[in-house]
Amino acid sequence: MSLWWWALPVVLLPILWHRQKREQTKTALLASARFLPAAEPKQQRVWRWHDVILLALRCLLLATLIALLADLVLAWRGDTVLVVPGTPPAVVAKEAGQRITLPDRDAVTWLHAHEREFEPGARLVVVGDAVMPAVLPRFRHAVELRTVAAPAAPVERHVAVFSDRVDDWRRLFAAAEGPWHIVVDAAPGPRTELVVWDRSDAPPAGLRAPLWRAEPPHDADGARALFAAWQRQYLGVRPYTAPAQALAPDAAAPAGPASGALRHWLGLALVALFALERIVTHVRRR
Repeated sequence: MSLWWWALPVVLLPILWHRQKREQTKTALLASARFLPAAEPKQQRVWRWHDVILLALRCLLLATLIALLADLVLAWRGDTVLVVPGTPPAVVAKEAGQRITLPDRDAVTWLHAHEREFEPGARLVVVGDAVMPAVLPRFRHAVELRTVAAPAAPVERHVAVFSDRVDDWRRLFAAAEGPWHIVVDAAPGPRTELVVWDRSDAPPAGLRAPLWRAEPPHDADGARALFAAWQRQYLGVRPYTAPAQALAPDAAAPAGPASGALRHWLGLALVALFALERIVTHVRRR
């Protein structure tokens, strides 16, 4: 529970403010008043209809501000199926429950950020090619990982080779392993990512490419190291798929960071209440 909820008594301040006397009655002594008995003037504050509305707006404004600072999250989701992008519809159709399409393959990170939105007894199922975390995750809910590695779609990488041993370079790129297909172009183009210059003369000044290679590998191990370095440095490594397993609920697991599930709506409500409060205050002063 956020400590900001202890600030809720601040909502009583507008009530006290509205109850106090804001106008003092000015009195003047008359010559004939000396023969009358002394009496203290009695004042009674009468609330007009827009005073009540103004009071309600100010109380709601403070309550909304406190809820925004406390990061209010309501547990309103029940049994849910978390779908990793790219999962076949036939696999998703087998699961029963509310469906949420995740923004990416990292289902564990998304769950840690949004776990407070689920009811205590909610059952969560993750389907698709989810990323395997570095350590075994802990959740306060029962989470079942029904993960399947998705086939990697082949990706074309275009290479331009300037060499007297073009055939050797073609055989080298044809032996590349992984979810990519290297196309050796006769001339560099807009899709060329690598230029191989295997000549003794200097390349022309107008030749441009993101990557250059000037020395061929001498054996198979050198070729594999070249491909591995290229993929790791410029293309990235595809993360492993999390193994299918059932994670038992752990009551001692951390609740996760503040997700701000209602932060957007509370922010809009705060702006609207502030605008209404200013309008009613201006009308009251006229």
